Amino acid sequence: MVPESVEAVIAAFARTGYVADRGLAVTTFLGLRLGRPLFLEGEAGVGKTEVAKVLAEILETDLIRLQCYEGLDASQALYEWDYARQMLAIRLIEARGEGGEADVSDIMSREYLRPRPLLQAIEASALGKSPVLLIDELDRADEEFEAYLLELLSDFQVTLPEIGTIRAEEPPVVVITSNRTREIHDALKRRCLYHWLDYPSVEREVEILRARMPGVDEALARQLAMAMSDLRALDLFKPPGVAETLDWAAALKVLAASHLDPTTIDESLGTVLKYREDIERVREHGLEALVHE
Repeated sequence: MVPESVEAVIAAFARTGYVADRGLAVTTFLGLRLGRPLFLEGEAGVGKTEVAKVLAEILETDLIRLQCYEGLDASQALYEWDYARQMLAIRLIEARGEGGEADVSDIMSREYLRPRPLLQAIEASALGKSPVLLIDELDRADEEFEAYLLELLSDFQVTLPEIGTIRAEEPPVVVITSNRTREIHDALKRRCLYHWLDYPSVEREVEILRARMPGVDEALARQLAMAMSDLRALDLFKPPGVAETLDWAAALKVLAASHLDPTTIDESLGTVLKYREDIERVREHGLEALVHE
């Protein structure tokens, strides 16, 4: 069920363990009410993808995910033919027909079509159950694919030459994410409601840790949040996101560490930072500076 107010959106997110600020809640509420896609932009690991997962849980519907990558084209995102079944069908038809040849219409039907995420979302909507369609990391795809999405997001229909037009009766809930490795075209952004997800404040990160990792002591949660704030202030190649904060808390739980000290930080730094240069930069800065009482 679609939440009835912004406050209801915040409460629904909280029930899933996602701590949403009011800005995200307002954008989400408007997107659901107006039937507009959500375009979420921000650094990696701040919770953009998780928004789509949470929405699918709140709306009690399926999540269909399209992971974008360089070279992705419309056919790979839309559908593909099941060539193995088509070849088998040809042989069966020819065997039954005593030497006759199979007609194109015999094997170019919906039965032999394997839908990919975009077509899955449209067909599910055509059956009356709108899913959440996550188009993840659109900035990784080429501009040609981005241009194809313009038509899809406008009409929510696709035309397959061999089959015809398939139209969504009710548009799916669409969430598009971008890490801003390149700019997304204005024409696509105009079709969406935009929200920038930034790194959380120390207080909000403590709240996130307590919500997602209930066993974490509040003092340790605050130490972690303050240390992460310090790390993000450094000139790192890849600053850590909230996902790394949760990973760090989980690692410390496994290590039975009840507080942060320089030794514990040094031993578990690979949980948070993924580049050798960043780890060396932090060690040069001084691990003691990350310890907060």
